[in-house]
Amino acid sequence: MSQRILRVRELLKREIGSIISQDYVFNALVTVNDVDVTPDLRNGHVFIGVLGSDHEKVKVVNTLNKERGMIQKKISKRVVMKFTPKLHFKSDESIERGVRTLNVIDSLDPINYDESNESLNANSDD
Repeated sequence: MSQRILRVRELLKREIGSIISQDYVFNALVTVNDVDVTPDLRNGHVFIGVLGSDHEKVKVVNTLNKERGMIQKKISKRVVMKFTPKLHFKSDESIERGVRTLNVIDSLDPINYDESNESLNANSDD
């Protein structure tokens, strides 16, 4: 992937996040996790993380897709590009998967290293 596309992705991610936080009010925490653009920069997929209920996730993504024309217009005023990508908002579940994984890890019993070392030493004497 070219450096230019990487810079455009990061710039769009920052600007879209700024627009969402300034212009929209949701009953959930909304983050822009990633932006993926096509090599010709004509289309972009915006991956949105929503910490809230399933209903709230659907509502946020639907609202942003309905408002994409306005968001694209604001981006075109903030970012100088030959073409402003046509945005497609999608839900991103990666944060929730990470939280679930951490909860599973936290629920595991801790290993007592002294006991495990003793059992290893006892087995090595055999």
